[in-house]
Amino acid sequence: MLRPEASVKNVWPFFFCLSVELILMRLLTLLLFLSLLNDSITMAAEHRLYIGTYTRGDSASDGIYTCVFDDASGVLSKPELAAVSDNPSFLAVHPTKDLVFACNESNDFGNAPTGAASAFRVDRPSGQLTLINQQPAGGGATCHCVVDRTGRFLLVANYLGGNVAVLPINDDGSLSERSCLINHIGSGPNKDRQEKPHAHSVNLSSDNRFAWVADLGIDRIMIYRFDPQNGLLAPSAADSVAVNPGGGPRHFSLHPSGKFAYANNELTSEVTAFSVDGTTGALSTIHRVSTLPPEFEGRRSTAECLVHPSGKFVYVSNRGHDSIAVYQVNADSGRLTPVEIEKTNGQEPRNFVIDPSGRWLLAENQNSDNVTVFAIAPNNGALAPTNHRIDVPRPVCIRILPPGP
Repeated sequence: MLRPEASVKNVWPFFFCLSVELILMRLLTLLLFLSLLNDSITMAAEHRLYIGTYTRGDSASDGIYTCVFDDASGVLSKPELAAVSDNPSFLAVHPTKDLVFACNESNDFGNAPTGAASAFRVDRPSGQLTLINQQPAGGGATCHCVVDRTGRFLLVANYLGGNVAVLPINDDGSLSERSCLINHIGSGPNKDRQEKPHAHSVNLSSDNRFAWVADLGIDRIMIYRFDPQNGLLAPSAADSVAVNPGGGPRHFSLHPSGKFAYANNELTSEVTAFSVDGTTGALSTIHRVSTLPPEFEGRRSTAECLVHPSGKFVYVSNRGHDSIAVYQVNADSGRLTPVEIEKTNGQEPRNFVIDPSGRWLLAENQNSDNVTVFAIAPNNGALAPTNHRIDVPRPVCIRILPPGP
């Protein structure tokens, strides 16, 4: 039998250790809570959006619109006119400066048979855009543009011109005269749409070494080496890849790994998967998949193709069927497996965007004058409609402004 003083002496370290352990557990719990709270604050963000539109024809708009997207709730603010501009269909944002560039999709800029590119300065508090200057794009119906990784050049595709051009970006954000213009040659079997070249998009590799130009008119994706010092394009060792005859490649999206790429064929409503040679930029066809239900017999016309930021999913919009086709990506082979075809709750879906969190897809419906929001399922990329939408006249393209410095 222990003496009382001995009992207390032996038991006290036990309670002391228990108290320390309890305190440490509570501290760890608090730290975990603060970490989760910080993550939720970091994940939740508001993003400034810019929407390019058509200003000519029926139900015409006035130019470029802006709104704010809350990625915690999926809610879009009421859009406001950011800048008056002529047919500013497709947009591009500068990677580091408060600049937005627009393709003026016309064929009469400066009383010449050409479209134009416009440079705008961004006012972050209001979202308003101030025109800096414009330059002729070197071909009619300027329909797509991208800023290179250095932020020193704007590359544009001219649909009616059947060519691709490079315009230097000056330190003040203005555009200089073209540093490069390359004309395509050829035609395709669809006499109504492929009577001559129709360059429809231009995209750059993540290392800024290659440019891929999808040309609907000649059933080819042209492959160029890009010189980011002088703003020049030159044919790569493998200068192009052909898609199926009459397919009409329109847009192009590179997988985050750089190993695969995907292009939607506008005229046949298919998406083609490619493997990418990182040394030459060459593309090799893996397979192609329909973007429509097998029983569909209406108009076939795809518009946009986009890889999810995670690289796990690919999305393609269907005009006519008014939907977005969803696919899962095999990480090893790049092959696509269809998941679903989801209606966009509007007419004539065009470009769409996935927010930086990867949780939301915002689709533009040109002929119903709206932008609709979908939640993205993280397991398979499926789209769940929400009741979030805004009304914008004739929307064509939507871009997210990067966070400020």
